[in-house]
Amino acid sequence: MANEYGQRPSVDEALESAAELRQATHEVFNQPPPLEDYCLLRNDLALSEAVDREGAAWAVDSLSALGQRAGCRRVIELGDLANRFPPRLLTHDRFGNRIDVIEFHPAWHELMRIGVEEEIHALPWNNPRSGAHVARAAKHFMFTQVEAGIHCPLTMTFAATPALGAQPELAEEWGPLITSTVYDPEIRPSQEKKGCLIGMAMTEKQGGSDVRANTTQAVAVNRGGPGGEYLLTGHKWFCSAPMCDAFLTLAYAKGGLSCFLVPRWLPDGSRNRFLIQRLKRKLGNRSNASSEIEYRETWARMVGPEGRGIPTIIEMVNHTRLDCMIGSASLMRQALAQAIHHAKHRSAFGHLLADQPLMRNVLADLALESEAATVLMMRVARAYDESPKDPEQQILRRIATAIGKYWVTKRGPRMVCEALECLGGNGYVEESILPRLYREIPLSSIWEGSGNVMCLDVLRALRHDEAAAQVLRSELGKARGSDRRYDSFLGEVESELTDTRQETARLRVERLALALQGSLLIQHAPVFVADAFCAARLAGAAGSEYGTLPRGVDFQSIIERAAPTHG
Repeated sequence: MANEYGQRPSVDEALESAAELRQATHEVFNQPPPLEDYCLLRNDLALSEAVDREGAAWAVDSLSALGQRAGCRRVIELGDLANRFPPRLLTHDRFGNRIDVIEFHPAWHELMRIGVEEEIHALPWNNPRSGAHVARAAKHFMFTQVEAGIHCPLTMTFAATPALGAQPELAEEWGPLITSTVYDPEIRPSQEKKGCLIGMAMTEKQGGSDVRANTTQAVAVNRGGPGGEYLLTGHKWFCSAPMCDAFLTLAYAKGGLSCFLVPRWLPDGSRNRFLIQRLKRKLGNRSNASSEIEYRETWARMVGPEGRGIPTIIEMVNHTRLDCMIGSASLMRQALAQAIHHAKHRSAFGHLLADQPLMRNVLADLALESEAATVLMMRVARAYDESPKDPEQQILRRIATAIGKYWVTKRGPRMVCEALECLGGNGYVEESILPRLYREIPLSSIWEGSGNVMCLDVLRALRHDEAAAQVLRSELGKARGSDRRYDSFLGEVESELTDTRQETARLRVERLALALQGSLLIQHAPVFVADAFCAARLAGAAGSEYGTLPRGVDFQSIIERAAPTHG
């Protein structure tokens, strides 16, 4: 190529020009900055408003501190590291002794330390005041956005406290350890530790959700009975968090299916026969260890009455189902934040993505889904706060947990997939965090009861508790008269409350969930949010895919409300 004087460039000039071109190809532009070093509470108006509304305003300073901590670059990197270096099972030491130890990356332990210090596993038990469950739900919601795997042991430990309440001497022995704010990962007897964690082992390969099909047998030592000693023999297909210090499990004693506490160590300081056969290779939740285990005359103590294993452990299950709803809502929020952040910084065809009408429709639709999930899970958390003193809230707690767990966990995977698409190819690579969210989010719809199990639980509540329908009517009636579309939808939902047919249960539970979300948004969200939700979700003015909201929706206001840019 000749220069401006018609002369061919020298070799040095050509090399210099080529170097400049090479440098130009590596110039990074039209890429969003990392979404980091921001507060997950102050940048989420739906969450921060719900904290105040549902009774946890007293915890705002603590929640803001965690929100800032969870949004900082270093902690976000811990979540990435914990997933890139998953746990490893060591069944034996180098001498051939059975040890059954799970080895984790240091990032996992650091995240667990933060979670325990923040009392995500114990806040309502350590501080049993009004709004404690709401405050804990907000903490769980924010920290899950960093990494969801750690919430398996934190949730199990949180849910174990009410279950152990069925056996006072065990609650007294283990309570201080499992509500401790010290994370102690050392592998040693519980009496030598400053804090312990609880796991769960219920399902077996032939039974799954039908835990009555379990075959694990329990033989009494001495007289047995509630609080008594037993030896368990059997195989558990899923054991959550096998690195924990003790496990709640089910086995058949003479009096029927019963609940037991299995510690990793015996009272004399020797190892219990808790044999980890293998770690599960899972779609997501990779930073957390899930396993198959075997009991071979494994020492355990009975929790609650013999033959009443399911009623005893149901308190644990209810609390873990609440966390499934919280966890899904959390991942939905993180996916939404990433999608909006990307669209506000990425240009295509001469305009920012966030300024293009069709993308605004998609983002606004995703924001509606996220806010509806957030307000529902926070309202259900308040029912847990109020249920000890209010029988109606106790009923609402049970049925709304099943309704919310079904619907929010079902909507999650579809929503995260759409958010991933907002980033295009960038969303399909691991560094974007969206693939990890997409792999993770189906777990909550399976864990602690699949969709069918949740719907059957709702039907069971409506069939056997005459007050359940009335409690739902009362809750849903709070928004009656505020929107004609809601009123019309509510009339249809109320007419179906006495219908207990199984084959149409999913549709009816879905409609109950939408009614609950609509009621909450009408009462508490800005008009532009409630109006769009009623039009799209209740009146059927939108299509079956995201991004099909009807004309008249205030896309920009909905997006700006959800955008992670509020300081």
